[in-house]
Amino acid sequence: MKVKSSLRSLKSRHRDCRIVRRKGRVYVINKTQPRFKARQG
Repeated sequence: MKVKSSLRSLKSRHRDCRIVRRKGRVYVINKTQPRFKARQG
């Protein structure tokens, strides 16, 4: 999982990417391509 300062660019890399907020952190999750996982904060 990558830790990035901006997740908007990661969201556009794959069409299945979702942005999710959990416990004050922002995550990009992708069920079909798990290599696109990332978190912010």
